[in-house]
Amino acid sequence: MPELIAPTARLHDSWLAARDDWGRGVHQDGSGLRPGDDVDTPDGFAAFVRKLLRESDPAVPPVPGWVHCTYWWMAEGDEVLGTIALRHELNDFLLEAGGHIGYGVRPSARRRGLASWALAGVLPYAKNLGLDRVLVTCNEANEASRRTIERTGGVLEDVRDTEIGRVRRYWIAVAGDQQLSSMPSATGKSTLT
Repeated sequence: MPELIAPTARLHDSWLAARDDWGRGVHQDGSGLRPGDDVDTPDGFAAFVRKLLRESDPAVPPVPGWVHCTYWWMAEGDEVLGTIALRHELNDFLLEAGGHIGYGVRPSARRRGLASWALAGVLPYAKNLGLDRVLVTCNEANEASRRTIERTGGVLEDVRDTEIGRVRRYWIAVAGDQQLSSMPSATGKSTLT
């Protein structure tokens, strides 16, 4: 059974296998991977994981131009299947194109409902942040992501041309009765219900 877990250096090999499934240099929504991140060496990967965990900490100021963001990995046992990120607020770019939530499922793990499951799973955390709705976007041509967002309650606001291409912008209401049963810790794992 898949779980949402906090990023951990323990899954370095599995994370690399997922990255290679995407293809090196391919953008992976929700992963937090940026050009210049060293993820191939154990020390570099450990620094990358620390960076992801630090970005969620409200006590640590975000990098200028960025916002606080919490990352989870979709994992089954020790296999990383995908990633999902919840940005705690919107800056101009995120309001225009990026949204509150980004996610990606590695190609070999698609068509299992993981994206819908993960997207629904982070909504209680958004509620705990005080958000009453979240913006989720997808490339206009990404039919699978469109279906995922709509299945999770996304209401289309518009389709617009942005600096990352033509995107569909959806709002998902964070229901008042959604509750966070547990959260992954920096070293542990938990399912979200």
